[in-house]
Amino acid sequence: MISKKIIYLLFFFLFLFFESSASNSNQNQKKNEKNENKNQENIANIILDHVSDSHEWHVAGTHNRGIIFSLPVILWNNGLEIFSSSTFSSHNVVKGKYGYYKMFRGKIYKTNYLGLLYINPKGIPKNDKPWDFSVTKNVVSIFISSFLLSYIFIRMKRSYTNYQTKWSLGIFLEFLILFIRDEIAIPNIGNKKYKIFFPFLLTSFFFILINNLLGLIPGFSNVTGNINITLMLAVMTFIVSNTNANLSYWKHIFWMPGIPMGIRLLLAPIEFIGIFIRPLTLCIRLFANITAGHIIILSFICLIFIFKSFFIAGFSIIFGFFISMLEIMVAFLQAFIFTTLSALLIGMSVKNYDHDHDNETH
Repeated sequence: MISKKIIYLLFFFLFLFFESSASNSNQNQKKNEKNENKNQENIANIILDHVSDSHEWHVAGTHNRGIIFSLPVILWNNGLEIFSSSTFSSHNVVKGKYGYYKMFRGKIYKTNYLGLLYINPKGIPKNDKPWDFSVTKNVVSIFISSFLLSYIFIRMKRSYTNYQTKWSLGIFLEFLILFIRDEIAIPNIGNKKYKIFFPFLLTSFFFILINNLLGLIPGFSNVTGNINITLMLAVMTFIVSNTNANLSYWKHIFWMPGIPMGIRLLLAPIEFIGIFIRPLTLCIRLFANITAGHIIILSFICLIFIFKSFFIAGFSIIFGFFISMLEIMVAFLQAFIFTTLSALLIGMSVKNYDHDHDNETH
């Protein structure tokens, strides 16, 4: 009997030993999984912070120790509210003159003095939002790029002597301007009407180009990777092309000549929808290409911190540099594509189809 009790006790202690070791291993696995999940969340936040807009400009370092510029927050909530975005980092809830405000995932919501947010099943707060006219990172970047463009072209103008410039950058810009005129504006709009729309095409091209290039600088804002910016550029093209459209264009949109009545009724709504879809493709194309390039570069860089290996670090740096050089070409290419398609849409709207058809028959 004694031997059986001893055996039972041995089995009991062995069971406790294996159970405790298994629980410890499970806890270690859970800790490792939590650490990995935290690293993945941090890396995802780094990428999203770069490609998205924000109320502060994070130049370098961490959020606790780094170079961060707080930007002014301007709200309208039954009255004007103006304060610094750093107030949100020092206080969970900001008390204004006309209410309480809380920032959640980069957006500002109305709340009470406790800072309660009512989250729906999709993770989006149901609280009302005030009208936000804040000076965000993208707004500051647009001011910087506009100032640079103004400075460059004013200096280019003053560098001309006897209708020639010896400034190397001015020579390159002159080549781009002549290229846009001869290869984009005149072939798509026509030799007689291109001068009216040429300033708009130049403004679109150089605005997109300089913001594409500035977005490649570490710490700088990704303006053309914001769909709100690209949408407004597409809306400007939509307004310019449709407000200058002639009767011949609208006739061929809604009542195509030389086509049977049944097919006219079928094609008219499709053509009407196409008026809105064509500028929308400009918006999505520019946004998707620029954002994808930034995400790829940041993903290569983040691989260094995920694997923590010299081999992976060398691989990431080499391919990250290669993608960065490729993005410089993409910056010019996307500006060229947007300008070309804008000129094509404008040319379609101002073309006199009836007159051209008569010339072809004669």
